[in-house]
Amino acid sequence: MTTYFKEINHIKFEGATSTNPYAFKFYNPEEKLGGKTMEEILRFGVAYWHTFTMDGSDPFGAGTMQRPWDKYTGMDLAKARLEAAFELFEKMNVPFFCFHDVDIAPEGSSLRETNKNLDTIVSLMKDYMKDSNTKLLWNTANNFTHPRFIHGAASSNSADIFAYSAAKVKKGLEIGKDLGAENYVFWGGREGYETLLNTDMKLEMDNLGRFFQMAVDYAKEIGFDAQFLIEPKPKEPTTHQYDFDVATGYAFLQNYGLQDDFKFNIEANHATLAGHTFEHELHYARIHNMLGSVDANQGDPLIGWDTDEFPTDLYSTTLAMYEILKNGGLGRGGLNFDAKVRRGSFEAEDLFHAHIAGMDAFAVGLRVAQKLLDDNVLEGIVEERYQSYTDGIGLEIVQGKTDFHKLEKHALEMNEVTHSSGRLERIKATINQYLLRAYAGE
Repeated sequence: MTTYFKEINHIKFEGATSTNPYAFKFYNPEEKLGGKTMEEILRFGVAYWHTFTMDGSDPFGAGTMQRPWDKYTGMDLAKARLEAAFELFEKMNVPFFCFHDVDIAPEGSSLRETNKNLDTIVSLMKDYMKDSNTKLLWNTANNFTHPRFIHGAASSNSADIFAYSAAKVKKGLEIGKDLGAENYVFWGGREGYETLLNTDMKLEMDNLGRFFQMAVDYAKEIGFDAQFLIEPKPKEPTTHQYDFDVATGYAFLQNYGLQDDFKFNIEANHATLAGHTFEHELHYARIHNMLGSVDANQGDPLIGWDTDEFPTDLYSTTLAMYEILKNGGLGRGGLNFDAKVRRGSFEAEDLFHAHIAGMDAFAVGLRVAQKLLDDNVLEGIVEERYQSYTDGIGLEIVQGKTDFHKLEKHALEMNEVTHSSGRLERIKATINQYLLRAYAGE
């Protein structure tokens, strides 16, 4: 067996004062919070595509990455990546990984040849998984990269491409069942349009709804009981995406009667591209019981595209973990690092540094969020702010026991309304205090 990361040993927890770049400072998988271990709550996953297949290219420059497995090509390269992947999984001690079909095996000259390549790698992957603690969080089909998807996949104007896309997802569902995937993700990278001047939006959206329903039906047919996830993203690559954000996606699912069959896989960078905060998307999904899993990354606010940076913003991870804990955890989902090292971080060892940074950032967020919940900090503030809805006319509004006539009568008899301050600055200062206390080990 080839070793690709010879100089790197197993990554262990050494605490906040450690100066070892190959050690966790805050992520202690065995530490318990709220009755569960960090490993059980966070459910970290490695993204196969960004970690093992990306080359560092961007819209303005060629690839920069130096990977020891890149000396191979074709199926030999796919097998080498698989070997390197499970070495990294073991040394990082991550419980999960994720992949698109084209990440693990190259496309052939035909769909039949592509499926044959997939069968070969999936068989080898099963063998690796037998001796590994790392499981498949989710898999998906890449129906967006190849030129055949120039006009979309399930929303394409071509019925042949619709059929081709369905065949790829069918294979993906079979692979997911074979490998014991906890979830299956649909990311509509090309499911949208550039202009209404040549688009039948109603037909495209109806076809997308039909596509999802067929996927649900086939999963039931083969006994694949994974959680189905939709991953929203605005713009990029199309001008108008049908899965713009959680609210848009939820309305879509309700319109086509699919709300009981899907939840959302929410990515931080997609949230900010939609003009939302990460916690907004998590919160919206949570209050509608639609929060399924998370792509853990962050974007650069100075750059207008999907930069997929590893998460290091502790304020963001704290508010994200607050929503996840309020959700009762992620269930069958997890925190998958849909993140890539920067183009200048081109050495193989940078993959470890990046994952350590991301896992530590979410561990800090988890600790602080749990403490905020234990101390009833934010919940108490919200309860006090909306106290007027707990009795009198406010309670009647909530219980649906009033109407405009009664409300008008109440308003006409009111004295001057007294407001209380929102105290936003005080709230943010309190969160900062909890963050700094976490650093101090309190």
